Amino acid sequence: MRIDSPVSATLVSWGNSWLAGHTGLDDAVDRLEAAAGPQVAAADTAADGGECTLRAFLADRRIEGLCALRLALPAPGDPLGLTGPPAFNGIAIDAGQAVIAVLPGRCLGLVPAADRRGSSYSGVRWTVHEASAAPPDLPSLAEAERALTIAMRAATDALLAVAGPAQGLPPAARGEGDAEAMLAPGYPGRAHRVGVLAARLALALRLADERGLTAGQMAVRGKALRDLDRAVRRARVAAHHAIIQV
Repeated sequence: MRIDSPVSATLVSWGNSWLAGHTGLDDAVDRLEAAAGPQVAAADTAADGGECTLRAFLADRRIEGLCALRLALPAPGDPLGLTGPPAFNGIAIDAGQAVIAVLPGRCLGLVPAADRRGSSYSGVRWTVHEASAAPPDLPSLAEAERALTIAMRAATDALLAVAGPAQGLPPAARGEGDAEAMLAPGYPGRAHRVGVLAARLALALRLADERGLTAGQMAVRGKALRDLDRAVRRARVAAHHAIIQV
């Protein structure tokens, strides 16, 4: 399950909406399960406890003082949203995503993985790890939006300058998947706008095609898409944090 799966973003969006009082816990988990199937949470070691439903896990953490959920969308060499410890960072980077639950004096990191049991059960299993309580260094929503606009223009110019059958951004950058990208109730309008644009571009990055290009053309194209990917991930994180400042 990689960054192109919206499961961590969906949990952060609807979980923060619940924590801010804009929706109920049942509505938040129902939305997540409608998108990705049954959800369970389990500690990273058996000694720390057994498996429970994500609904029960969130309710228990709320009693403990859970105040916010942060989104991490890391990539190799760019641990976006992570502040440690190294073992947790490595697991989250391998998954391409994680959710950080902010509690009084500590944080817990949740990393999703596909959960298949038999021929008919398909859901998500969130492994829970201890995470650093240090806040990550992240851009504001306004900063992330400006950087995304600049990166999108630069990538478009670079791709259009590359001769060959793959030119410009794919049509997915112009509107597919908007329903999936919508944030939960309570988010400001600017966050909705940035989140939708970032999700479109994330889809376009997945669909980009290198067939028919020379090695030199692929190098130019690869640099443009890497820069755009970095801006997209920062914009998605900033949009999902806009409802709660942590």
